[in-house]
Amino acid sequence: MKNQSLSSSIDWITILLYTILVIFGWMTIYSVTVPADQEYTFEFGQHYSKQLMFIIIAIPLIFTILFVDSKLFERFSLVFYSFGILLLLGLFVFGVTKKGQTNWYQFGGFGFQPSEFVKTAVALLLSKYLSDAQVNLSKSKFQYFAFAIIGLPVFLILLQPDAGSAMIFLSLVFVLYREGLPSWYLWTGAIAIVTFLSALIVKPIFLIAIIFIIMLIHYVFNRRISRNPIVYFLIFLAISAFAFSVSFVYDNVLEPHQKERINVLLGKEVDLKKEGYNLHQSMIAIGSGGLLGKGYLEGTQTKGGFVPEQHTDYIFTTVGEEWGFMGNLLVISLFVGLFLRIIYLAERQKTKFSRVYGYCVATYLFTHFFVNIAMLIRLFPTIGVPLPFFSYGGSSLWAFTIMLFIFIKLDANKVNEW
Repeated sequence: MKNQSLSSSIDWITILLYTILVIFGWMTIYSVTVPADQEYTFEFGQHYSKQLMFIIIAIPLIFTILFVDSKLFERFSLVFYSFGILLLLGLFVFGVTKKGQTNWYQFGGFGFQPSEFVKTAVALLLSKYLSDAQVNLSKSKFQYFAFAIIGLPVFLILLQPDAGSAMIFLSLVFVLYREGLPSWYLWTGAIAIVTFLSALIVKPIFLIAIIFIIMLIHYVFNRRISRNPIVYFLIFLAISAFAFSVSFVYDNVLEPHQKERINVLLGKEVDLKKEGYNLHQSMIAIGSGGLLGKGYLEGTQTKGGFVPEQHTDYIFTTVGEEWGFMGNLLVISLFVGLFLRIIYLAERQKTKFSRVYGYCVATYLFTHFFVNIAMLIRLFPTIGVPLPFFSYGGSSLWAFTIMLFIFIKLDANKVNEW
């Protein structure tokens, strides 16, 4: 059993789901980028031909990962992390600026976004740290070190500035919670988000009154935690101060395009020819597909070029238009199946390092998936997060491929773990 071959120990279900998503993604990119009068042709230099090249290059990456010693990923996790931080620092000297963000290296006609690959490095080092038998996330000193592993790249990415990528890293707090982080961290984050959005809709004085009533009810009826009134009063003051600070942050800290995205999310009056255009057109494209869609390469919104960036951040709109609700449901089911499979595999790992890394992979992929689709249907601000294995781009495809197949390799090696 210990000498079981790689082919018999590898999880082919995960590989099958990955393959289907990559092929479906390429077909969708082809549909978006091939000219309407040149359908069923192939030209080099187009987005679909470049994406095919990215897919082909991913194949040797996969075989390299599957045939190296799986212990390498744990043993050199700090090296990978350090190299990733150096790549992020190098952007401030050698990086190129696109759309106001300095988050790319440019080598001739090829662009390289290091933050995509740093996600895997952070996951590896975090897994290595949490797998230490001495680490106990119920204690503050261990929490701070785990937060530092995540926080350093987040800080550097925010300086680019790239809030979308930074937010993906912060989703690892759910992995920390799975490994013993106190739940009050999640509650604090959730309350902060709800308070921030509520303060933009309701006047602060009314919001404070609502918060007071909620806390009073909680104080009167709560029986499971301390009912110390001083604690409640301090929490009330903190939330109230945060609520009153929202207007200042919104007016003086956020950039104009960030304000526009929040206004679109909250349903405030926006110019459908400017800041509301992308979202409006994406919803039209998705809705026009109906139940079964207009057919492959037959999307009028897609062929008309009405949806900007449709081959990257808005690629899911093409699925909705050409394949309809059933097509959307199929893609969502494939992604959900992949997430559940990774979680299932993570739970059966024999080492804590492999289990934690598996949860990191599932969290990264789910956050990308959820945010990308949620922003298309106005459940989340538009922040430029690609759909894994679907959106155009070599950095994104290779980074997700490397991330996923490292876990597949770790899972395949579990037969050799004691």
